[in-house]
Amino acid sequence: MTIAPHQVTRLLQEWSDGDETALEQLMPLVHDELRRLAHQHMLREKPGHLLQTSALINEAYLRLVDEPQVSWQNRTHFFGIAARLMRRILVDDARKRNSAKRGGAMIQVLLHEAMTVPEEQAANVVALDDALTILAKKDSRQSEIVELRFFGGLSIEETAELLKVSPGTVMRDWTFARAWLRNEMSGS
Repeated sequence: MTIAPHQVTRLLQEWSDGDETALEQLMPLVHDELRRLAHQHMLREKPGHLLQTSALINEAYLRLVDEPQVSWQNRTHFFGIAARLMRRILVDDARKRNSAKRGGAMIQVLLHEAMTVPEEQAANVVALDDALTILAKKDSRQSEIVELRFFGGLSIEETAELLKVSPGTVMRDWTFARAWLRNEMSGS
């Protein structure tokens, strides 16, 4: 079933205006897209990741409905924020796993269970987040483009629409940011 973007935008604006029934109508319409976003995030994680797609969707949903005073512009804006929230959730989860690896919040775990935790993937997510934080200080638009494209799965055109720049600008910034991140994360 194809949902018209203007229908989602209308419901988002009604929800922003305080209409709780709009939220009830909106969630079934955006659930599949949120699932697709979460699934894309989880594909980048190693098998055996403790956070599952449905848990990522649920956590993102709880944070989305708890966003105070958001004036939703359109569906692209909504999914951009959803992508950013999913990134934060995965980074927070990775930081927790890295903290636990160093003895924080110690719990007793059987050896065969501990061997399934993908620790290096958690380090990669944290390294990417750290690199994006540095990039945001250098060029916030490039950092936001990476967030929307990589974490949000938005197209060049959707990203351009959300940021109110041309698709060519998004493409140039996307290309530069990927190269910069690759260089930053490789330690070169």
